[in-house]
Amino acid sequence: MDAGFVIILVLILAVGNGSVCEAAAAGGHPAFFVFGDSLVDIGNNNYLATSARADSPPYGVDYPTHRPTGRFSNGLNIPDLISEEMGWEPNLPYLSPELTGQKLLVGANFASAGVGILNDTGIQFVSTHWI
Repeated sequence: MDAGFVIILVLILAVGNGSVCEAAAAGGHPAFFVFGDSLVDIGNNNYLATSARADSPPYGVDYPTHRPTGRFSNGLNIPDLISEEMGWEPNLPYLSPELTGQKLLVGANFASAGVGILNDTGIQFVSTHWI
């Protein structure tokens, strides 16, 4: 599936859904869950025993803190931009210790660099042991 198609599909689901507008008008927002690979990973790999990491420079040079965050980009990525545009708090990685209680109810990011649909996709990046 083309990456452009996936992004458009996510935007249609996030913005074009009537319940999104209703929830926003009520002062809240619907849960925003993200699944994908390095294009939308916001730091899950920081918590995994993997060589696919983005926790050192030059990653993050254009991020607001100018520090690496685990995003495989130099700044904000698509989920960050969607959250910002909708006025929502940014998602947290699902492995983050900060993702508890109410924060989990409004969404989480399950994306991880190196993932794929085949069993051997990204196998060179993965260890069987958790950090």
